[in-house]
Parts: sequence; structure tokens; C-alpha cells
Amino acid sequence: MTTTRRTAIALGLGAALSTLAPFAAAQSVADLKKKGELTIGMLVDFPPYGTTDAKNQPDGYDADVAKLLAKELGVKANIVPVTGPNRIPFLLTNKVDVLVASLAVTPERAKQVDFSKPYAAATIVLYGKKSANIKSAADLKGVRVGVARASTQDVAVTKAAPEGTEIRRFDDDASAMQALMSGQVDAIGCSVTVAAQIAKRVPANTFENKFNLLQQGMGIALRPGQQELLAAVNAFIDKNTANGELNKLYQKWLGADFPKF
Repeated sequence: MTTTRRTAIALGLGAALSTLAPFAAAQSVADLKKKGELTIGMLVDFPPYGTTDAKNQPDGYDADVAKLLAKELGVKANIVPVTGPNRIPFLLTNKVDVLVASLAVTPERAKQVDFSKPYAAATIVLYGKKSANIKSAADLKGVRVGVARASTQDVAVTKAAPEGTEIRRFDDDASAMQALMSGQVDAIGCSVTVAAQIAKRVPANTFENKFNLLQQGMGIALRPGQQELLAAVNAFIDKNTANGELNKLYQKWLGADFPKF
């Protein structure tokens, strides 16, 4: 074997080890307590989950959950803004300890990070007149359903609706909302946050969530191999689901009840 080849192999092994280095030492609750803070990666451009307040500080559902988690662990919350593309790299390179960043649990992501139990969800519902007898997708035959064109809800409604459903596509959620409130459609496919906005603008009991079209759970993400910390985060979610704290935060930010998984 040539010297050059041996050097190349050595460099390759070094690079591999440095890539794996972030996973070498599992972070424990005791480690975090010793450090005195929990560094949490969070999106600030995804309201109402992640946003900023009047002082340009992280705010929203994720921020409140992050602060509650740090309090539960007995440490200070240090929230670091991340973006969709860099949130997992920030976690894997130790720039943050955990992600409370509206990260949907998918098989692909689960190969890179460990996920907690869901602490939130992106929920798409069929929202319509309370008086309409719609309990499932099968009841949509002959019903006028509005959606924002080419959106997640468009895909979900198109997939679920039986033949004979009249799907009307609008330029955006705002147009679909207006169509529902003006009676142009009987129901719309929308997120629970859009449904909550409509409910504030019309008399009580005018509309209701008929059924879920799509629900994608979001988990708190940790680096792989931190089983003790993962157990503590799951215990936090269980406790605050049972005592209603997560439901309070969900109502505060999304205007809906904490979803059942």
C-alpha cells in the first residue's frame, strides 16, 4: 500500500470519526442541570407555532412548550432561531440540545434523530356548516367543498372525496374562507388555525370541524442515543397532556383542543 493511499485512508477515517463525534457522549438531565440551561432550536417564521413578539423575541406555541420543558428540567431556556433546512444539522452538530421546531415525525427523519411522543400536530380538517350532516368523507357526495388550490388540503380532499363531490379550488385560504362564510361552498378543507379564525368571525355554532382529513404529529427531536433525556422529555409530554397544560397552550395559540394521537 502506498504512503499516499495510507494517508487518504487515515484522513477518511478521521473524517468519519469527526462526523460521528457529536453522538459519542450522551447528554443526560444531570449534564443539563450542571450546564444550567437547555439550548432549544426553534423556527420563528412558522406562526402560530413559531414567531416573534414585539421585542423580536421567540414566541408562539413552540416557544411556550420550550420554556415549559426547560422549567420542568429545572434549567433556563435558551431559544435559538433555526430554519427548516438547518434545524437537524444544528442538532446533530451540538449547536442546540433539542429541537422544538414544528418537526413532523417521518421515517426519513427518524433515521437521523430520535423523536419524542407528539407534542403538536399539523391538522387538516373538513370544516363546514354545523347543520350539515357530514360525519365522514363518504358524506361529501353532492357537497360543495372549497380548498386552496394545490395545497396540502387540496390533495387531502381530492384523495378522500367520493365521486360526485363538487370540489371548488380557490387561490388561497383567505378566498376559501370567504367562500364558506358567504355560502358559496358548504365546507372547506383547512388547517385548524384557519378554522379557528373563521369561528371568531361568525356567530357561535355556525360551523364546526366535521372530521380530520390529515394529521401529522410533530415531535421534540434529540440526537440519537440519549435514552435518559428522551425518557424525561416523554414524561414531560405525558404529564402536561394529562394535567391540561398542553391543551391550554394549544387553545391559546391554535384556538383548538390538543389533538388526540
